[in-house]
Amino acid sequence: MKDGIAHILRALHRGERRLARDLSTAAERHAEEHEIHHVATDLAAWSREHAERLAELAAGDGLRLDDDIPEPLPADGPGALLLLHDLRALHLAATENSLHWEMLAQAAQASRDERLLSLVSACHPQTLRQLRWSDTMVKQLSPQLLTSL
Repeated sequence: MKDGIAHILRALHRGERRLARDLSTAAERHAEEHEIHHVATDLAAWSREHAERLAELAAGDGLRLDDDIPEPLPADGPGALLLLHDLRALHLAATENSLHWEMLAQAAQASRDERLLSLVSACHPQTLRQLRWSDTMVKQLSPQLLTSL
């Protein structure tokens, strides 16, 4: 496996694990917001699956991906601001993952790597859904939350 592809696989694996953890944290932290709780829980499962699939693909090429889990979301501030902070962090993490999936897609096409292209085709659309969900939540909740403070 080329060093550049290995680098992006590592970054994406870390990013998916972080996003899964952060989505689960947000779901627990904002359990009273039913849509946040339920959808974030489902989206976290997608990211856990993405990380597992990335690790399997990399292992098939003799590459071991880092198992370290990044630092969790900080837990400070009033509830409304904390919710918006969490949604912002989730959106940025999903954006970063989406860019990494796109880089892998381009590399897979250039190298004609069908296994990698198949993985990207299966996972990237779910990451785009995570991105759209976080954006929608910010748009729906920020007017009410920010004007109520």
